[in-house]
Amino acid sequence: MPFDLSLTHTAALSIALLGAAYVRGYSGFGFSAIFIAFAALITNPLPLIPVVFACEIIMTLLQARGIVGHVDWKRVGALLLGAAIVLPFAVSFILTVGEASVRAIVSAIVFIMSLILLTGWTITRRIPLPGFIGVGGLSGLLNAAGIGGLPVAAFLTAQPIAAPVFRATMIVYLFGLDVITLPLMWHGGLVTWDTAIAAAYAFPLIALGVWLGGRQFLSASPTTFRRFAVMLLLALSLLGLIRAFL
Repeated sequence: MPFDLSLTHTAALSIALLGAAYVRGYSGFGFSAIFIAFAALITNPLPLIPVVFACEIIMTLLQARGIVGHVDWKRVGALLLGAAIVLPFAVSFILTVGEASVRAIVSAIVFIMSLILLTGWTITRRIPLPGFIGVGGLSGLLNAAGIGGLPVAAFLTAQPIAAPVFRATMIVYLFGLDVITLPLMWHGGLVTWDTAIAAAYAFPLIALGVWLGGRQFLSASPTTFRRFAVMLLLALSLLGLIRAFL
């Protein structure tokens, strides 16, 4: 098995992979945060982060046909610009500060913001592009720990954005973020043959999960989708806090 995983661990991770892919198919985000949080409970998640990013790239290709017309390209571009500026320094920063500390801080912020969003609060004025560049920079910093999507998801959820636009923009942004991050991880020695083998093994599971989640999204109302997004952010932030203090 890749990364010397036992059959028991591989089976458990496979179930988590399918569940996380379903969430990604429905909401457009949450895959990496869910899977990495679960993986951390049974093994060292660091070698699995490049696998997760490869899976997200594959999932975007599977979802591309139905989302292109809904993507807010200006927001995606500004977010990716901010991420690209910060990403080369992100890995060394995480190693200096400590992954647990960063996860705890970010999870606490996302948790508080999720509680505020549950009240129905939204940002009513349009955020200028420099604001998106700043959030993209924060996202790029956190992507070294595999949770780069959370601050962007929280930021977009707080704005009056239609569900199809939110979902499509998140999917394309995460694709770009992972395309930038993977070569940096390869340069740092985190991408190996085991990464490719694990991604190939994961393909049928993520394809099934994304398909099932996408079907569910088509029948969801905007109110239901926003509530799900907020509750997912709340759950992921709690998982991050639990993991940081274990």
